[in-house]
Amino acid sequence: MLPYETAETPEALARPKSGLSQGIKSLIVLGILGSASAIAGIVMAGRTPGPLTETANAAIPVPLAARLVTAWDVVDAKPLERIEGKLERNETLTGLLTRLGAEPRDAGAALHTLSGTDLIDSRRLLPGKTQAEAYFEDGQLKAVSVRAEADRSLLITRTATDSWSATPLYAKLTPGHLRVEAEIESSIYSAALALGAEDQQVADFASAFAYDIDFQREIYPGDRFELLFETSYDERGNRVRNGEVLYAALNGKALKRGFYRFAPSDDGVADYFDENGESATKFLMKTPINGARISSNFGTRKHPISGFTRLHKGTDFAAPTGTPIYAAGNGTVERASRNGGYGNYIRIKHTRGYETAYAHLSKYAKGIKPGKKVIQGDVIGYVGSTGASTGPHLHYEVYINGKPVNVMSLKLPNGRKLEEEPAMLAEFKAHKAMVDALRVANGGAIATASLVNASAPAAQSDTAPPPTP
Repeated sequence: MLPYETAETPEALARPKSGLSQGIKSLIVLGILGSASAIAGIVMAGRTPGPLTETANAAIPVPLAARLVTAWDVVDAKPLERIEGKLERNETLTGLLTRLGAEPRDAGAALHTLSGTDLIDSRRLLPGKTQAEAYFEDGQLKAVSVRAEADRSLLITRTATDSWSATPLYAKLTPGHLRVEAEIESSIYSAALALGAEDQQVADFASAFAYDIDFQREIYPGDRFELLFETSYDERGNRVRNGEVLYAALNGKALKRGFYRFAPSDDGVADYFDENGESATKFLMKTPINGARISSNFGTRKHPISGFTRLHKGTDFAAPTGTPIYAAGNGTVERASRNGGYGNYIRIKHTRGYETAYAHLSKYAKGIKPGKKVIQGDVIGYVGSTGASTGPHLHYEVYINGKPVNVMSLKLPNGRKLEEEPAMLAEFKAHKAMVDALRVANGGAIATASLVNASAPAAQSDTAPPPTP
Protein backbone atom coordinates (compact mmCIF):
# COMPACT_ATOMS: atom_id res chain seq x y z
CA MET A 1 0.00 0.00 0.00
CA LEU A 2 1.35 3.41 -1.01
CA PRO A 3 1.75 6.15 1.63
CA TYR A 4 -1.12 8.20 0.23
CA GLU A 5 -3.54 5.24 -0.20
CA THR A 6 -6.28 4.28 2.25
CA ALA A 7 -7.86 0.96 3.25
CA GLU A 8 -11.33 2.42 2.97
CA THR A 9 -13.68 0.89 0.43
CA PRO A 10 -15.17 2.88 -2.46
CA GLU A 11 -18.51 2.79 -0.66
CA ALA A 12 -16.93 4.33 2.41
CA LEU A 13 -15.24 6.99 0.35
CA ALA A 14 -18.53 7.95 -1.28
CA ARG A 15 -20.15 8.63 2.11
CA PRO A 16 -19.80 12.25 3.30
CA LYS A 17 -17.45 12.68 6.26
CA SER A 18 -18.92 14.42 9.25
CA GLY A 19 -15.68 16.18 10.24
CA LEU A 20 -15.54 18.58 7.27
CA SER A 21 -18.28 20.52 5.56
CA GLN A 22 -18.93 19.99 1.87
CA GLY A 23 -17.61 23.48 1.11
CA ILE A 24 -14.40 22.93 3.11
CA LYS A 25 -13.62 19.65 1.34
CA SER A 26 -14.30 21.18 -2.05
CA LEU A 27 -12.06 24.11 -1.21
CA ILE A 28 -9.21 21.79 -0.19
CA VAL A 29 -9.36 19.96 -3.50
CA LEU A 30 -9.60 23.11 -5.56
CA GLY A 31 -6.68 24.65 -3.70
CA ILE A 32 -4.60 21.56 -4.43
CA LEU A 33 -5.50 21.03 -8.05
CA GLY A 34 -5.68 24.44 -9.64
CA SER A 35 -4.57 27.99 -9.69
CA ALA A 36 -6.43 30.52 -7.58
CA SER A 37 -8.34 31.73 -10.60
CA ALA A 38 -9.68 28.22 -11.20
CA ILE A 39 -11.43 27.95 -7.84
CA ALA A 40 -14.74 29.27 -9.13
CA GLY A 41 -14.50 27.59 -12.52
CA ILE A 42 -13.84 23.86 -11.99
CA VAL A 43 -16.90 21.76 -12.81
CA MET A 44 -17.02 17.98 -12.69
CA ALA A 45 -19.76 16.85 -15.05
CA GLY A 46 -21.55 13.64 -14.14
CA ARG A 47 -20.30 11.02 -11.74
CA THR A 48 -17.99 9.16 -14.08
CA PRO A 49 -14.34 9.98 -13.43
CA GLY A 50 -12.77 11.79 -16.37
CA PRO A 51 -9.29 13.09 -17.28
CA LEU A 52 -7.87 15.73 -14.96
CA THR A 53 -5.80 18.60 -16.32
CA GLU A 54 -3.62 20.68 -14.00
CA THR A 55 -3.21 24.38 -14.80
CA ALA A 56 -0.63 25.00 -12.11
CA ASN A 57 2.05 23.08 -10.31
CA ALA A 58 0.06 21.47 -7.50
CA ALA A 59 1.83 21.41 -4.16
CA ILE A 60 0.13 18.12 -3.19
CA PRO A 61 -0.13 15.04 -5.47
CA VAL A 62 -3.50 14.32 -7.13
CA PRO A 63 -4.04 10.92 -5.40
CA LEU A 64 -4.23 12.73 -2.05
CA ALA A 65 -6.96 14.97 -3.42
CA ALA A 66 -8.85 11.92 -4.64
CA ARG A 67 -8.70 10.48 -1.14
CA LEU A 68 -9.93 13.68 0.52
CA VAL A 69 -13.07 14.18 -1.53
CA THR A 70 -14.96 12.44 -4.30
CA ALA A 71 -16.79 13.67 -7.36
CA TRP A 72 -20.05 13.17 -5.42
CA ASP A 73 -18.84 15.64 -2.80
CA VAL A 74 -17.97 18.31 -5.39
CA VAL A 75 -21.26 17.98 -7.24
CA ASP A 76 -23.30 18.26 -4.06
CA ALA A 77 -21.18 20.99 -2.45
CA LYS A 78 -22.57 24.45 -2.01
CA PRO A 79 -20.68 26.82 -4.32
CA LEU A 80 -18.48 29.45 -2.74
CA GLU A 81 -19.14 33.13 -3.28
CA ARG A 82 -16.21 34.81 -5.03
CA ILE A 83 -15.44 38.54 -4.79
CA GLU A 84 -12.35 40.14 -6.33
CA GLY A 85 -10.70 43.52 -6.28
CA LYS A 86 -7.42 45.36 -6.82
CA LEU A 87 -5.24 47.13 -4.31
CA GLU A 88 -5.90 50.86 -4.15
CA ARG A 89 -3.44 53.62 -3.35
CA ASN A 90 -2.43 53.73 0.34
CA GLU A 91 -4.37 50.52 0.98
CA THR A 92 -3.04 47.40 2.72
CA LEU A 93 -3.90 43.82 1.82
CA THR A 94 -5.85 43.56 5.06
CA GLY A 95 -7.80 46.66 4.05
CA LEU A 96 -8.47 45.20 0.60
CA LEU A 97 -9.85 41.93 2.01
CA THR A 98 -12.00 43.86 4.47
CA ARG A 99 -13.32 45.95 1.60
CA LEU A 100 -14.20 42.74 -0.25
CA GLY A 101 -16.35 41.65 2.71
CA ALA A 102 -14.06 39.73 5.07
CA GLU A 103 -14.20 40.26 8.78
CA PRO A 104 -11.09 42.21 9.88
CA ARG A 105 -10.18 39.37 12.28
CA ASP A 106 -10.36 36.75 9.49
CA ALA A 107 -8.48 38.95 7.03
CA GLY A 108 -5.70 39.54 9.53
CA ALA A 109 -5.47 35.87 10.49
CA ALA A 110 -5.30 34.73 6.86
CA LEU A 111 -2.55 37.21 5.94
CA HIS A 112 -0.64 36.51 9.15
CA THR A 113 0.19 33.15 7.54
CA LEU A 114 2.59 35.05 5.25
CA SER A 115 4.48 36.74 8.08
CA GLY A 116 8.11 35.72 8.38
CA THR A 117 8.08 33.89 5.04
CA ASP A 118 9.42 34.71 1.59
CA LEU A 119 6.11 33.83 -0.05
CA ILE A 120 5.40 37.45 -0.91
CA ASP A 121 7.53 40.53 -1.52
CA SER A 122 5.81 43.63 -0.13
CA ARG A 123 7.65 45.74 -2.73
CA ARG A 124 5.60 44.01 -5.43
CA LEU A 125 2.27 45.01 -3.89
CA LEU A 126 1.41 47.80 -6.32
CA PRO A 127 -1.83 49.80 -6.45
CA GLY A 128 -3.90 48.93 -9.48
CA LYS A 129 -1.88 45.78 -10.20
CA THR A 130 -2.02 43.53 -7.15
CA GLN A 131 -5.25 41.53 -7.28
CA ALA A 132 -6.99 39.59 -4.52
CA GLU A 133 -9.91 37.18 -4.61
CA ALA A 134 -11.91 36.33 -1.51
CA TYR A 135 -14.09 33.21 -1.25
CA PHE A 136 -16.97 33.02 1.22
CA GLU A 137 -19.32 30.34 2.53
CA ASP A 138 -22.39 31.67 4.33
CA GLY A 139 -20.61 35.00 4.74
CA GLN A 140 -17.49 33.50 6.33
CA LEU A 141 -14.09 33.89 4.63
CA LYS A 142 -12.86 30.46 3.49
CA ALA A 143 -9.99 31.25 1.12
CA VAL A 144 -7.93 34.11 -0.25
CA SER A 145 -5.99 34.31 -3.50
CA VAL A 146 -3.37 37.05 -3.88
CA ARG A 147 -1.67 37.69 -7.21
CA ALA A 148 1.23 40.10 -6.99
CA GLU A 149 3.33 38.53 -9.76
CA ALA A 150 2.35 37.50 -13.27
CA ASP A 151 3.42 33.89 -12.90
CA ARG A 152 2.67 33.22 -9.24
CA SER A 153 -0.33 33.45 -6.94
CA LEU A 154 -0.73 32.65 -3.27
CA LEU A 155 -3.70 30.59 -2.14
CA ILE A 156 -4.52 30.92 1.57
CA THR A 157 -7.16 28.48 2.84
CA ARG A 158 -8.97 28.00 6.13
CA THR A 159 -8.41 24.54 7.63
CA ALA A 160 -10.85 22.33 9.54
CA THR A 161 -9.41 23.70 12.81
CA ASP A 162 -9.93 27.34 11.73
CA SER A 163 -6.21 27.92 11.20
CA TRP A 164 -4.85 29.08 7.84
CA SER A 165 -2.45 27.54 5.31
CA ALA A 166 -0.67 29.26 2.38
CA THR A 167 0.34 27.55 -0.86
CA PRO A 168 2.14 29.16 -3.84
CA LEU A 169 0.66 28.37 -7.26
CA TYR A 170 2.71 28.84 -10.42
CA ALA A 171 0.98 29.76 -13.65
CA LYS A 172 2.08 28.46 -17.02
CA LEU A 173 2.76 31.57 -19.10
CA THR A 174 2.86 31.66 -22.88
CA PRO A 175 5.26 34.11 -24.55
CA GLY A 176 3.96 36.54 -27.15
CA HIS A 177 4.50 40.02 -28.58
CA LEU A 178 2.63 43.31 -28.67
CA ARG A 179 3.13 46.05 -31.25
CA VAL A 180 1.79 49.55 -30.65
CA GLU A 181 1.90 52.51 -32.99
CA ALA A 182 0.32 55.94 -32.63
CA GLU A 183 0.46 59.62 -33.39
CA ILE A 184 1.81 61.72 -30.54
CA GLU A 185 -0.69 64.27 -29.25
CA SER A 186 0.62 65.19 -25.82
CA SER A 187 3.50 62.81 -25.03
CA ILE A 188 4.92 59.45 -26.04
CA TYR A 189 4.44 58.31 -22.46
CA SER A 190 0.70 58.85 -22.33
CA ALA A 191 0.15 57.49 -25.85
CA ALA A 192 2.20 54.33 -25.22
CA LEU A 193 0.54 53.58 -21.86
CA ALA A 194 -2.90 54.01 -23.38
CA LEU A 195 -2.08 51.26 -25.90
CA GLY A 196 -0.77 48.72 -23.40
CA ALA A 197 2.89 49.60 -22.83
CA GLU A 198 4.17 50.16 -19.30
CA ASP A 199 6.75 52.42 -17.67
CA GLN A 200 9.66 50.10 -18.48
CA GLN A 201 8.89 49.99 -22.21
CA VAL A 202 8.64 53.78 -22.36
CA ALA A 203 11.95 54.05 -20.44
CA ASP A 204 13.59 51.67 -22.93
CA PHE A 205 12.27 53.77 -25.81
CA ALA A 206 13.70 56.91 -24.23
CA SER A 207 17.02 55.15 -23.63
CA ALA A 208 17.29 54.13 -27.29
CA PHE A 209 16.77 57.72 -28.49
CA ALA A 210 18.48 59.56 -25.61
CA TYR A 211 21.57 60.48 -27.67
CA ASP A 212 19.57 61.61 -30.73
CA ILE A 213 16.71 63.79 -29.57
CA ASP A 214 15.57 66.15 -26.83
CA PHE A 215 12.19 64.78 -25.75
CA GLN A 216 11.27 68.12 -24.18
CA ARG A 217 11.92 70.32 -27.22
CA GLU A 218 12.07 68.13 -30.33
CA ILE A 219 8.82 66.13 -30.17
CA TYR A 220 5.95 67.72 -32.09
CA PRO A 221 2.22 66.97 -32.39
CA GLY A 222 1.76 64.66 -35.35
CA ASP A 223 5.04 62.80 -34.86
CA ARG A 224 4.55 59.04 -34.76
CA PHE A 225 6.20 56.27 -32.77
CA GLU A 226 6.23 52.47 -32.89
CA LEU A 227 7.08 49.89 -30.23
CA LEU A 228 7.33 46.11 -30.44
CA PHE A 229 7.92 44.36 -27.13
CA GLU A 230 7.76 40.92 -25.54
CA THR A 231 4.72 39.90 -23.51
CA SER A 232 3.44 36.90 -21.55
CA TYR A 233 -0.08 35.48 -21.44
CA ASP A 234 -1.77 33.39 -18.77
CA GLU A 235 -3.89 30.26 -19.26
CA ARG A 236 -6.93 32.39 -20.10
CA GLY A 237 -5.11 34.29 -22.84
CA ASN A 238 -4.86 37.49 -20.79
CA ARG A 239 -1.70 39.55 -21.15
CA VAL A 240 -0.12 39.61 -17.70
CA ARG A 241 3.44 40.82 -18.24
CA ASN A 242 5.42 43.03 -20.61
CA GLY A 243 9.09 42.43 -21.35
CA GLU A 244 11.98 43.70 -23.44
CA VAL A 245 11.48 46.23 -26.24
CA LEU A 246 12.59 44.54 -29.47
CA TYR A 247 12.04 47.51 -31.79
CA ALA A 248 11.53 51.24 -31.28
CA ALA A 249 10.97 53.82 -34.01
CA LEU A 250 10.27 57.54 -34.23
CA ASN A 251 8.99 59.23 -37.36
CA GLY A 252 8.96 62.94 -36.62
CA LYS A 253 9.99 66.38 -37.78
CA ALA A 254 13.28 66.29 -35.89
CA LEU A 255 14.22 62.64 -36.43
CA LYS A 256 13.26 59.59 -38.44
CA ARG A 257 15.00 56.52 -37.11
CA GLY A 258 14.34 53.00 -35.84
CA PHE A 259 16.34 50.78 -33.47
CA TYR A 260 16.50 47.02 -32.92
CA ARG A 261 17.49 45.53 -29.56
CA PHE A 262 20.34 43.09 -30.27
CA ALA A 263 23.01 41.33 -28.20
CA PRO A 264 26.08 40.37 -30.31
CA SER A 265 27.32 36.89 -29.44
CA ASP A 266 30.93 38.00 -28.90
CA ASP A 267 30.22 40.02 -25.74
CA GLY A 268 26.53 39.37 -25.00
CA VAL A 269 25.89 43.06 -24.26
CA ALA A 270 22.44 44.08 -25.49
CA ASP A 271 22.17 47.47 -27.19
CA TYR A 272 19.92 49.23 -29.68
CA PHE A 273 21.17 49.29 -33.29
CA ASP A 274 19.72 51.06 -36.30
CA GLU A 275 18.97 49.19 -39.53
CA ASN A 276 22.60 49.56 -40.61
CA GLY A 277 23.94 48.02 -37.42
CA GLU A 278 25.14 51.24 -35.78
CA SER A 279 24.67 51.50 -32.02
CA ALA A 280 22.27 54.07 -30.62
CA THR A 281 24.58 54.90 -27.75
CA LYS A 282 27.73 56.95 -27.81
CA PHE A 283 30.96 55.23 -26.92
CA LEU A 284 31.40 57.09 -23.62
CA MET A 285 29.35 59.37 -21.39
CA LYS A 286 30.77 62.85 -20.94
CA THR A 287 29.16 63.23 -17.50
CA PRO A 288 28.92 59.90 -15.64
CA ILE A 289 26.86 61.47 -12.85
CA ASN A 290 23.43 63.10 -12.55
CA GLY A 291 22.58 66.48 -11.04
CA ALA A 292 26.18 67.67 -10.63
CA ARG A 293 27.88 70.93 -11.60
CA ILE A 294 31.37 71.31 -13.02
CA SER A 295 33.56 72.70 -10.26
CA SER A 296 36.91 72.45 -12.06
CA ASN A 297 37.79 71.95 -15.71
CA PHE A 298 40.56 70.05 -17.45
CA GLY A 299 43.80 72.04 -17.85
CA THR A 300 46.69 73.67 -16.01
CA ARG A 301 45.77 75.01 -12.59
CA LYS A 302 47.11 75.69 -9.10
CA HIS A 303 46.22 72.74 -6.92
CA PRO A 304 44.03 73.91 -3.99
CA ILE A 305 45.89 71.74 -1.45
CA SER A 306 49.51 71.37 -2.62
CA GLY A 307 49.73 74.87 -4.10
CA PHE A 308 51.70 73.59 -7.11
CA THR A 309 50.71 74.55 -10.62
CA ARG A 310 50.26 71.47 -12.75
CA LEU A 311 47.96 69.77 -15.23
CA HIS A 312 44.55 68.93 -13.89
CA LYS A 313 43.98 65.73 -15.85
CA GLY A 314 40.23 65.50 -15.49
CA THR A 315 36.97 67.28 -14.86
CA ASP A 316 35.53 67.74 -11.37
CA PHE A 317 31.80 67.43 -10.72
CA ALA A 318 30.62 68.77 -7.36
CA ALA A 319 27.82 66.68 -5.86
CA PRO A 320 26.60 65.54 -2.43
CA THR A 321 28.32 62.61 -0.78
CA GLY A 322 26.65 59.36 -1.80
CA THR A 323 25.57 60.52 -5.27
CA PRO A 324 25.78 57.49 -7.64
CA ILE A 325 28.61 57.39 -10.18
CA TYR A 326 28.07 55.49 -13.44
CA ALA A 327 30.39 53.57 -15.73
CA ALA A 328 30.97 55.90 -18.68
CA GLY A 329 31.04 53.00 -21.13
CA ASN A 330 31.21 49.23 -21.49
CA GLY A 331 34.49 47.86 -20.22
CA THR A 332 36.45 45.94 -17.59
CA VAL A 333 37.44 47.27 -14.16
CA GLU A 334 41.26 47.38 -13.99
CA ARG A 335 41.55 48.88 -10.53
CA ALA A 336 39.25 49.55 -7.57
CA SER A 337 41.37 50.53 -4.58
CA ARG A 338 43.00 53.37 -2.69
CA ASN A 339 45.33 55.42 -4.90
CA GLY A 340 47.24 58.14 -3.05
CA GLY A 341 45.79 61.61 -3.46
CA TYR A 342 43.01 60.18 -5.64
CA GLY A 343 41.54 58.48 -2.58
CA ASN A 344 39.16 55.66 -3.40
CA TYR A 345 39.75 55.16 -7.09
CA ILE A 346 38.35 53.15 -10.03
CA ARG A 347 39.90 52.72 -13.47
CA ILE A 348 38.01 51.05 -16.34
CA LYS A 349 39.52 49.81 -19.59
CA HIS A 350 37.39 50.22 -22.71
CA THR A 351 38.02 49.27 -26.33
CA ARG A 352 39.76 51.46 -28.96
CA GLY A 353 42.50 52.44 -26.48
CA TYR A 354 40.16 54.36 -24.14
CA GLU A 355 40.32 54.29 -20.34
CA THR A 356 38.30 56.19 -17.75
CA ALA A 357 39.14 56.93 -14.10
CA TYR A 358 36.96 58.00 -11.15
CA ALA A 359 38.47 59.44 -7.96
CA HIS A 360 37.64 60.57 -4.38
CA LEU A 361 34.79 58.05 -4.02
CA SER A 362 33.18 57.58 -0.64
CA LYS A 363 32.69 53.86 -1.38
CA TYR A 364 32.50 51.33 -4.20
CA ALA A 365 29.32 49.76 -5.52
CA LYS A 366 28.70 46.15 -4.61
CA GLY A 367 30.73 43.72 -6.73
CA ILE A 368 33.09 46.31 -8.19
CA LYS A 369 36.60 44.80 -8.27
CA PRO A 370 39.38 44.17 -10.82
CA GLY A 371 38.15 41.97 -13.67
CA LYS A 372 34.51 42.94 -13.24
CA LYS A 373 32.79 43.67 -16.59
CA VAL A 374 30.53 46.71 -16.53
CA ILE A 375 27.99 48.16 -18.90
CA GLN A 376 27.53 51.83 -19.64
CA GLY A 377 25.28 53.27 -16.94
CA ASP A 378 26.06 50.68 -14.26
CA VAL A 379 26.56 52.21 -10.81
CA ILE A 380 30.21 51.66 -9.89
CA GLY A 381 30.60 53.89 -6.82
CA TYR A 382 29.45 56.94 -4.89
CA VAL A 383 30.67 60.51 -4.58
CA GLY A 384 32.93 61.27 -1.63
CA SER A 385 35.90 63.37 -0.55
CA THR A 386 38.64 60.79 0.07
CA GLY A 387 42.28 61.55 -0.72
CA ALA A 388 43.50 65.06 -1.51
CA SER A 389 40.08 66.69 -1.72
CA THR A 390 38.54 69.86 -0.34
CA GLY A 391 34.95 68.66 -0.56
CA PRO A 392 32.69 65.98 -2.00
CA HIS A 393 33.05 65.70 -5.76
CA LEU A 394 33.86 63.28 -8.59
CA HIS A 395 37.18 63.67 -10.37
CA TYR A 396 36.66 62.11 -13.82
CA GLU A 397 39.47 61.36 -16.26
CA VAL A 398 39.55 60.03 -19.81
CA TYR A 399 42.67 58.59 -21.48
CA ILE A 400 43.27 57.68 -25.10
CA ASN A 401 46.24 55.36 -25.57
CA GLY A 402 47.54 56.43 -22.18
CA LYS A 403 47.27 60.20 -22.79
CA PRO A 404 44.82 62.31 -20.74
CA VAL A 405 42.26 64.24 -22.81
CA ASN A 406 39.56 66.81 -22.08
CA VAL A 407 36.34 64.82 -22.33
CA MET A 408 34.19 67.96 -22.40
CA SER A 409 35.67 69.12 -25.70
CA LEU A 410 36.24 65.64 -27.10
CA LYS A 411 34.07 64.52 -29.99
CA LEU A 412 33.23 61.08 -28.73
CA PRO A 413 32.83 58.31 -31.27
CA ASN A 414 29.55 56.57 -31.76
CA GLY A 415 29.05 53.20 -30.20
CA ARG A 416 29.68 49.94 -31.97
CA LYS A 417 29.39 49.75 -35.76
CA LEU A 418 28.59 46.21 -36.82
CA GLU A 419 29.43 46.93 -40.45
CA GLU A 420 33.07 46.81 -39.34
CA GLU A 421 32.55 43.26 -38.04
CA PRO A 422 31.18 40.97 -40.80
CA ALA A 423 30.32 38.05 -38.51
CA MET A 424 28.39 40.24 -36.07
CA LEU A 425 26.69 42.10 -38.92
CA ALA A 426 25.43 38.79 -40.33
CA GLU A 427 24.04 37.90 -36.90
CA PHE A 428 22.33 41.27 -36.69
CA LYS A 429 20.73 40.99 -40.14
CA ALA A 430 19.24 37.61 -39.23
CA HIS A 431 17.92 39.04 -35.96
CA LYS A 432 16.53 42.11 -37.75
CA ALA A 433 14.67 39.90 -40.24
CA MET A 434 13.09 37.98 -37.36
CA VAL A 435 11.97 41.19 -35.61
CA ASP A 436 10.59 42.63 -38.86
CA ALA A 437 8.60 39.42 -39.38
CA LEU A 438 7.10 39.88 -35.91
CA ARG A 439 6.23 43.46 -36.74
CA VAL A 440 4.43 42.38 -39.91
CA ALA A 441 2.63 39.58 -38.04
CA ASN A 442 1.42 42.16 -35.53
CA GLY A 443 0.14 44.65 -38.09
CA GLY A 444 3.26 46.60 -39.01
CA ALA A 445 4.15 47.91 -42.46
CA ILE A 446 7.87 47.53 -43.14
CA ALA A 447 9.29 50.39 -45.21
CA THR A 448 12.80 50.76 -46.61
CA ALA A 449 13.81 53.00 -43.72
CA SER A 450 12.15 50.65 -41.22
CA LEU A 451 9.75 53.37 -40.15
CA VAL A 452 5.97 53.51 -40.14
CA ASN A 453 4.09 55.66 -42.63
CA ALA A 454 3.11 58.91 -40.92
CA SER A 455 -0.23 58.88 -42.75
CA ALA A 456 -1.16 55.37 -41.61
CA PRO A 457 -3.79 55.00 -38.85
CA ALA A 458 -2.75 54.02 -35.36
CA ALA A 459 -2.41 50.27 -35.00
CA GLN A 460 -2.35 47.87 -32.13
CA SER A 461 -2.14 44.10 -31.98
CA ASP A 462 -2.57 42.29 -28.70
CA THR A 463 -3.47 38.73 -29.44
CA ALA A 464 -2.20 35.78 -27.52
CA PRO A 465 -0.75 32.82 -29.41
CA PRO A 466 -3.41 30.20 -30.16
CA PRO A 467 -3.75 27.61 -27.39
CA THR A 468 -2.01 24.32 -27.88
CA PRO A 469 -4.53 21.51 -28.53
